[in-house]
Amino acid sequence: MSVSAQDSTRLLPVGFKLSGSADVYYKYNLNENDTDGKTSFTNSHNSFELNMLSLKLESSFKNVGMVADIGFGKRAEDFSYNDENTRLAIKQLFVTYAPADWLKFTFGSYGTHVGYELVDAYANRNYSMSYMFSYGPFFHTGLKADLTFGSHSFMAGVFNPTDFKSASWGGIKFIGAQYGFSPAEVPFKFYLNYIGGRDTFQTRNDQLDAVITYQVAPKFGLGYNGTVSMYNNKPADTKGSWFGSALYLNYDPVESFGLTLRGEYLSDKDGLKFYSLAEYPQGGSVVALTLSGQYKVGGFTLIPEVRLDMASEDAFMKKAETPKSNSANVLLAAIYKF
Repeated sequence: MSVSAQDSTRLLPVGFKLSGSADVYYKYNLNENDTDGKTSFTNSHNSFELNMLSLKLESSFKNVGMVADIGFGKRAEDFSYNDENTRLAIKQLFVTYAPADWLKFTFGSYGTHVGYELVDAYANRNYSMSYMFSYGPFFHTGLKADLTFGSHSFMAGVFNPTDFKSASWGGIKFIGAQYGFSPAEVPFKFYLNYIGGRDTFQTRNDQLDAVITYQVAPKFGLGYNGTVSMYNNKPADTKGSWFGSALYLNYDPVESFGLTLRGEYLSDKDGLKFYSLAEYPQGGSVVALTLSGQYKVGGFTLIPEVRLDMASEDAFMKKAETPKSNSANVLLAAIYKF
């Protein structure tokens, strides 16, 4: 999410740092199929899955630095969907230069500044992903500048088209920006994000996104993510948009255990994402409720999770035969980070 993206503006320690993570899971869909999963990284049924192994190397010297982040597995492959043979994928690879304490340049490929959730399982409190994460950008490749002035931060950058590490065709570029406000005296953070440009099909896409976090009490925190994505194809004279909103309720009664309830609403009336198939000409909406627990021992986290998705149309299936408007599943994930 944007909060973690903003943490990257700090200089890395001198020398080398190696870190990594691994995550595995089991999921059972009560509709008894693997087609109901319409978000990223957990599209399976009644199967034990090896999701991703990540290794991250960081190095810095004075005001320059480098990050190389590699992922192996199905999660890494889905993350780099525009490339080929990506079961072993470069998730991030960038170099940094900070000519002043308040200014840093980053050149390469890095996780998006848009949204609340992140590709690495250990960085999220829910294991399954939101629709907004799944339908929004995953990463950007280009050049950006981060500026920090006390509680205020700014980012501006120019990138390849969204989720492309290589884009030598046509000279097409996207523009990204972020404004952040994080007062030291209050456990509150706010980020306003933008990404926009024209793709290879001459469709203009502009996305605005807001992320808010607030630690209400030592054991209770709130998170919010709202986004709207607008499309305009002038040659075809077509326009459309989708939007989403999610609230995260985090409760940590003890250090080793926590609960997160995520409620998400997605509106896709123009049939751009969830309702993109021809049988849904009027589009529709979907509501998803996800309750996840986190049991932690050192770098290990065990996540039991239940999820219910409710659509305005019969967008799910009971087995492979009967259309349904809802889908429920249970999941158990194990994550280790070092």
